[in-house]
Amino acid sequence: GLEFLSGIPGTLGGALRMNAGAYGSEIKDVLIGVNAITRAGHEIRIVPEDLKMSYRHTELPEEMIFTSAILKGVAEDYDTVKTRITEIKKKRNETQPIRESTGGSTFANPAPSELRRAGLPEDMRAWQIVEKVGGRGLRVGGAQMSEKHCNFMINTGDATASDLEMLGEEIRARALHDLGLTLHWEIQRIGEYKK
Repeated sequence: GLEFLSGIPGTLGGALRMNAGAYGSEIKDVLIGVNAITRAGHEIRIVPEDLKMSYRHTELPEEMIFTSAILKGVAEDYDTVKTRITEIKKKRNETQPIRESTGGSTFANPAPSELRRAGLPEDMRAWQIVEKVGGRGLRVGGAQMSEKHCNFMINTGDATASDLEMLGEEIRARALHDLGLTLHWEIQRIGEYKK
């Protein structure tokens, strides 16, 4: 039951913070509980309901840090699980720039209501929006939207944090200008972007 997490870049703490998911499953679907620590050093135990998890979002004060989690798996035959993981890895390899330096999906898929307001099909995915606004292969300094999967921002080797921010903000500006749609970052960024 945890195979969907295979190949998602990052850490368990990051996956919990953003309710990571793939292939129709999210971390909230398998979460039993988490432990966290506050800036003051207090350890707390949190039940999933208190996290109010939704698509790529968890409601937890940013100053709290996850220290451990209990996930529920499903006891299955080894070969069945291995086959499922192999299939997921194969699909990722075929469709995503997994051999590149990337933080994973850059923008969250818009909610159907957001797409409806912009007059776009309700099932439109973030990558289709990036494609529609001319983002595939777009570069700023050492940052580039992947040619293989244009919702993946890659570091071509010498990207600065500013390059990555400017590229993402350029895509967001194009989506807002061309389509009337606000794209939301899926990558959890630290600090403030300054133009």
